Amino acid sequence: MGLFNVTRPPSFLLTGIPGLESLHPWLAGPLCVMYAVALGGNTVILQAVRVEPSLHAPMYYFLSMLSFSDVAMSMATLPTVLRTFCFDARSIAFDACLVQMFLIHSFSMMESGILLAMSFDRYVAICDPLHYATVLTNEFIAGMGLAVTARSFITLFPLPFLIKRLPICKSNVLSHSYCLHPDMMKLACADITINSIYGLFVLVSTFGMDLLFIFLSYVLILRSVMAIASHEERLKALNTCVSHILAVLAFYVPMIGVSTVHRFGKHAPRYIHVLMSNIYLFVPPVLNPLIYSAKTKEIRRAIFRMFHRIKL
Repeated sequence: MGLFNVTRPPSFLLTGIPGLESLHPWLAGPLCVMYAVALGGNTVILQAVRVEPSLHAPMYYFLSMLSFSDVAMSMATLPTVLRTFCFDARSIAFDACLVQMFLIHSFSMMESGILLAMSFDRYVAICDPLHYATVLTNEFIAGMGLAVTARSFITLFPLPFLIKRLPICKSNVLSHSYCLHPDMMKLACADITINSIYGLFVLVSTFGMDLLFIFLSYVLILRSVMAIASHEERLKALNTCVSHILAVLAFYVPMIGVSTVHRFGKHAPRYIHVLMSNIYLFVPPVLNPLIYSAKTKEIRRAIFRMFHRIKL
């Protein structure tokens, strides 16, 4: 019990965008639109995959997992973001902040794992199409989904306890309108080496390895595609990967941008750091349903048929 019996504030104060407080009411509208697109678009895709027999295939099962993680991520940040920007209600209880921190990091890691699983799906479909149905069975897909979920929750389970062991007495003001582990640990007036090392370990061993394996899978895919004699067949094979490549870029480019600004942009204005973090969390859930709806004709047809039946 004594391990967690340390000085800490009963609550934290969240921050919108430093220096742009007067614009918060104007930013609330675009934020609400982004949440509506993220929640609505991903829910439509989930429903389309559920009701349309033509989408009962491995690629779309993975897409539904991606949409679920995007919905969960949006729901994890929505309460505090809208309270901060719409009502200037900035206070959040310490334990509630820990729960939100855990959920945000978990669903973010889950999305990274799902993108890796989707790259494996594309690799098998293009490099070993004859064994696609025997490799990517429903049981295998369910196992991959469970493995991605278990990895996220098991890997990040220590984070709340690593924060609870720290005395927090520098301040109770966070830098964002939601709770993140790096932001919370900086408020501690004690040695945070363990937190920093564990955070770096998690980043490299999960997100870093996922990105490495995604890159390697596309190296193998390109090698296989280049061996196809027909130019049209090469384009057709690559076209099946476009949506996934765009989803990977939408997820990892903002993440790399946040890391770069954090490491090398220490003299940049605070609102730059906050804006980059917001882009990293908000943009992928908004873009993913738009990307797949625009680039995948099977998704468009299924959505059209679904809404046509609703009208009837």
